[in-house]
Amino acid sequence: MSGRPSQEAAADPRPLTGEPLSLDLLNTRWIDQGTRYDLLESVDGLAVWLRSSGLADRVAATPEALDALREVREALWSLAEREDDSGEARAALNRTLGHGWIRRSLGPGGPESEVDTNPPGHLPAWLAAADYLRLLEEAPARIRRCANPDCVLHFYDVSKNGTRRWCSMAGCGNRAKASRHYQRRREPRTTGTGSTGPHR
Repeated sequence: MSGRPSQEAAADPRPLTGEPLSLDLLNTRWIDQGTRYDLLESVDGLAVWLRSSGLADRVAATPEALDALREVREALWSLAEREDDSGEARAALNRTLGHGWIRRSLGPGGPESEVDTNPPGHLPAWLAAADYLRLLEEAPARIRRCANPDCVLHFYDVSKNGTRRWCSMAGCGNRAKASRHYQRRREPRTTGTGSTGPHR
């Protein structure tokens, strides 16, 4: 029996999870100690992400779904980083949204909504694109990138005062704190410039 974990059993290796779906998709790329990682390099990684985001029971991990997610991830990156001067990212996001619709029905317990996409493999990409629109409607200023310039992770600031700066205090927050402490210790101490005569 192989010791390699199955797609279903593989743990999500990312340092930040649990953000809204659109930002969670952006966070499938990260940097750890100068090395870049991409969870969506393979269908196996897609299976991990689908399970982590609660979509594994709604769509299969297929090359089709992977390609659609990569495309919308690039569009979301350009939009979140405000790099969409030509409107290409907006157009790509709208193409993704054009693959799906919300089907309304009246169920036993009342009104119900269900998302359908064509083709079915575009469902995760559609949900991520629609989630980004939701964040823009609610509080676009709270869509943030970690303040660490060496970090590429994004988060939605739900703190009461809207002052969150780091992807996590345990990671980038502590590194920034340690860096400031180190810089303070390296700064030469300044002494007063009083009399140069002998001390009594």
